[in-house]
Amino acid sequence: MKILRLGHASYLLTSRQEKRYLIDPFLSVNPGCPEEYTKPEFLKTINAVFLTHGHFDHTSGLQEITDVNPEVLIVAQYDFGLLLMQKGYKNVHLLNYGGSIELDDVKATMVQAIHTSSYSETEGTPMYAGQPAGYVFAFAGDRTVYHSGDTTMMADMKLIQDFYKPDIAILSSSGQFVMGPEEAAYVVKNLIDVDYVIPNHQFPNSATTPRPEVLQGMLENFPVIETMMNKDNKFKELLKDYDKTTVVLIDFGEEKEF
Repeated sequence: MKILRLGHASYLLTSRQEKRYLIDPFLSVNPGCPEEYTKPEFLKTINAVFLTHGHFDHTSGLQEITDVNPEVLIVAQYDFGLLLMQKGYKNVHLLNYGGSIELDDVKATMVQAIHTSSYSETEGTPMYAGQPAGYVFAFAGDRTVYHSGDTTMMADMKLIQDFYKPDIAILSSSGQFVMGPEEAAYVVKNLIDVDYVIPNHQFPNSATTPRPEVLQGMLENFPVIETMMNKDNKFKELLKDYDKTTVVLIDFGEEKEF
């Protein structure tokens, strides 16, 4: 399988059968997402979208996708999914913790995350959007991927590892709104047992962004993102002597095969 990093917490998982599953669409206003992945030609190829929670940096690209791909499958936590349906989104599949959806080549299970979830917070009064979540993607005859969603460390990660047995983890590690590199490194050493871990929830800086003008706009409106830059390197440094798990740093717009 392949994992493409679209910036921040947004990743595209491509199966051996060439099905494309997008996690947390944060596209045209994401300074880590190369412009080519905001175009209709790409968005039309997505088979399903998985949402971990309602915050704008995880959902703002959903309308962009449905504008050109109106029948795309949208998977969301129950309360948030109902809110999306009320907003007019179609083909929304509701899940809650422990629930799964089985597609042609993957079984995706919603698991716990400790965070918050609101919706439309950049447009007016935030709306409650249910509970945040992570996902475990068990690909048929292939890898099992755990995307933690936005979360702090939690004992439930041990249960997720023991039961679902992921061998790749995409793990929040930027600090400020999720666990930082130190907590994420503790999780890798003590709560999960994966072959590969990819640091998540990172913003690019001026040297690494594929879209400098978008980064400048984001810094002007949300200067707090500076606290979430370069934490992936710190995470890797903390695990440099830990031989059981390889830290995989994926550049913005880069795809790696596992």
